[in-house]
Amino acid sequence: MDKRRQIEGCIEAFHLGTLTEEDLRQTLEELSAAKPQCQDLLYLQTGSTSLNSSVHGMALVENGEISDGPTDPEDWPYKTPLQAIRDGWRIVQFPNMALLLDESKTYGLGCEFILERWS
Repeated sequence: MDKRRQIEGCIEAFHLGTLTEEDLRQTLEELSAAKPQCQDLLYLQTGSTSLNSSVHGMALVENGEISDGPTDPEDWPYKTPLQAIRDGWRIVQFPNMALLLDESKTYGLGCEFILERWS
């Protein structure tokens, strides 16, 4: 049973006058035993700061494992940061604009978006 349904059940029992201390302790125990969520990170390197910009490189941290993703760019899960957003990823860092100020110097991989999701 998911957390929301468990708490809704307690609220319903409260309104019916049937909620017991044991019900609350059992719900608390079940919620405490629930598997902790894991943060996944997706690094997307692009040619510009646009959300529609094509991805040139990627890295993924999923379930605590680091991966560069498929070797063939055609097999990458997302072609743009916007596709990743539409799939449930949330941006936690936009590209650092300060790194784009001097075109005569190279500062890494261009524009990097960092996205997260919880699994």
